Amino acid sequence: MGRILFAPLSVTGGILAGLAATKIFEFIWGRIDDEEPPEPEHREVSWPKLGAALLLQGAIFRLVRGAFDHGARAAFFRGTRSWPGDERPEPR
Repeated sequence: MGRILFAPLSVTGGILAGLAATKIFEFIWGRIDDEEPPEPEHREVSWPKLGAALLLQGAIFRLVRGAFDHGARAAFFRGTRSWPGDERPEPR
């Protein structure tokens, strides 16, 4: 039941976290380079620059979304005493 109640919070928060991650990436990239970040569809871009931009963007996105998701789950648990997910990683 907790997972069903948590779903709308997770979806809404995920969208907001994605937007925040985009803004953070754009801010950091602005400190690295004067041009906009390269995208795969740009024809005149070097592989190292494209790779660096994509790695940085992915790392920031994953960090922000993961931090939000875990924080939202912790807040949900404090309010409901039900954790919407697994307690711990599965053993190997």
